[in-house]
Amino acid sequence: MKERHSAELPDWPAGTIFTVGHSTLPLESFIDVLRTYDIERLADIRSIPRSRRNPQFNADTLPAALAKEGVEYVSMPALGGLRRPHKGSPNGGWRNDSFRGYADYMQTPAFADAVQTLIEAGAEKRTAIMCAEAVPWRCHRSLVADALLVRGIQVVEILSATSWRPHELTEFAAVDGLSITYPPEQPSLL
Repeated sequence: MKERHSAELPDWPAGTIFTVGHSTLPLESFIDVLRTYDIERLADIRSIPRSRRNPQFNADTLPAALAKEGVEYVSMPALGGLRRPHKGSPNGGWRNDSFRGYADYMQTPAFADAVQTLIEAGAEKRTAIMCAEAVPWRCHRSLVADALLVRGIQVVEILSATSWRPHELTEFAAVDGLSITYPPEQPSLL
């Protein structure tokens, strides 16, 4: 998928949700990224909202730093990762246990409620979901983005202050209404 650059920032529709990973950025650089995309609310979807290596993103200090910049911080642990796969998981398309576990969690009412809360938050203010991983395809926020897409919400993946891309549904996702599974690839009979 082609990355876009900030000189080409469109006027995204109200309710668009953005995704961003803090990675190892200095706090000032991260805030600059949020400013570039006019983010007004940051929804932290980390299960453990702290980092030994990057303490500038700890939940006990980040909200105050963001508030000084006019960005609201919201913790959303119900969308956090670190989920374990269920026995007999229908999500065998994910080879990674943590992604398979998260996909299993996506089948729960708790997940559906949390996604609805996120959608409502995004309708009020320009909102980005944040986790630690720099690239979205290595992070559970890509699965959250899939859930948003099937609910008709546009999702933009922020890659840096100068590049972004629209989220596309995971290639092997199977959608049934608002339910998404990631079944294993079936061998060809030909």
